[in-house]
Amino acid sequence: MIVLAVLLLFVVGLCAGAWQLWRYLRTDGGVDSPDMLASPKTTEIMVLGVDPRANDTGRSDTLFIVSLDESAKRASVLSVPRDTRVEMEKGAYEKINHAYAYGGHEYTKEMLERLLAARMDRYVLINIHAFEQIVDAVGGVDIDVEKRMYYEDPWDEDGGLVIDLQPGEQHLDGQHAMQYVRFRDEEGDVGRISRQQKFMHAFLERVASPEVVPHIAQIVRELSSAVETDLEIGDMIRIAAMLPDVKGNGVRSEVLPGVPAWWQETSYWLPDIPAARKLFASQMGVNVTPEIEARAKRDAKDYAESLPKGLTEVNGTMRMASPEEVAEEQQKNAQEDRKNIRVRVLNESGIKGAAAASADMLRARGFAIDDEDVGNGSTTERANTELTVPRGTKALFGNLPFPCRVREGDDNTAVLRIGKDYDDA
Repeated sequence: MIVLAVLLLFVVGLCAGAWQLWRYLRTDGGVDSPDMLASPKTTEIMVLGVDPRANDTGRSDTLFIVSLDESAKRASVLSVPRDTRVEMEKGAYEKINHAYAYGGHEYTKEMLERLLAARMDRYVLINIHAFEQIVDAVGGVDIDVEKRMYYEDPWDEDGGLVIDLQPGEQHLDGQHAMQYVRFRDEEGDVGRISRQQKFMHAFLERVASPEVVPHIAQIVRELSSAVETDLEIGDMIRIAAMLPDVKGNGVRSEVLPGVPAWWQETSYWLPDIPAARKLFASQMGVNVTPEIEARAKRDAKDYAESLPKGLTEVNGTMRMASPEEVAEEQQKNAQEDRKNIRVRVLNESGIKGAAAASADMLRARGFAIDDEDVGNGSTTERANTELTVPRGTKALFGNLPFPCRVREGDDNTAVLRIGKDYDDA
């Protein structure tokens, strides 16, 4: 499933809170447990970006928390990688983005509260179409696209997916903004989160601009039906009006502390629980008490003991392999896998030398391609370049430097058929 990458600090404008005391002072006159994070100053808003399908609830492929301090007119954002490994049921660990499929935003909220030992006060749920509407409503966003981004999947269940962005400073409408935040390559989920946060700041710049500020109330009213939330429209408008001040005070953006891991051909993000709670406490503007610290240590020990063999050390602490070590191991495994795939390269474009050049490029990436598997196809009039790969091997081919439709087939051989659009690269 192609993941949904969303959102933006505009959500802060659609988020609000007259509920700062709701979490800190409960209706029964009590307070949160002393080993949980709580602040009377901030409202914690869980934001989920989902990509629902016709017969599928979908997953929350983008997840972050906005900590909003209305009195100080400040906001912080904590992004949670979708691959974060959490305990769903007793002893059963899965990626946190699966929680939405199992129990919607309420179950995702439960996972976050357990992971961070903190209450989520409100939620905002946004799908791919609402994202595009929001960006278009403010007239698009200026952003510096850091590199060539191309990906094509005509078999995507939402009517096909094409990501086609050139590098450089440009103005993105809703459709192209979605391409930017959805793009994912060898940098994985952390690289995509970095782009989302970059886009978030660029979007806030636009929302706080003189062209948009006078129309914020009208925009919020028009878009209120595009998102699912438990916030009141009056509070949305009130906080949206604060955005210029929020921007002026600076928005702090962080990623949940942890390390990437790879186990049984599945990628995970292993959270550093004590560091995560310390960071979140800082965003909430509260201190880590001895009770909170003690709970974090207990939870971290239990988590470390739950890790599969190879991810824990003798003393029971988490194996904190560096991102560089993990990336090196993944690259090594990928190189071995590439050597075991037979690849045929067929020139069906009429462009001289296209097959040989493409084969050399794939060889440079580690594929072992025999000369006899490189040549001309059955036509010279193919319009679009297409690559058919064995199931489960898409990621090994990465981001190709020319337009190309990539799909999975039942054959054990990968076949690249070069079309006339190859010349557009």
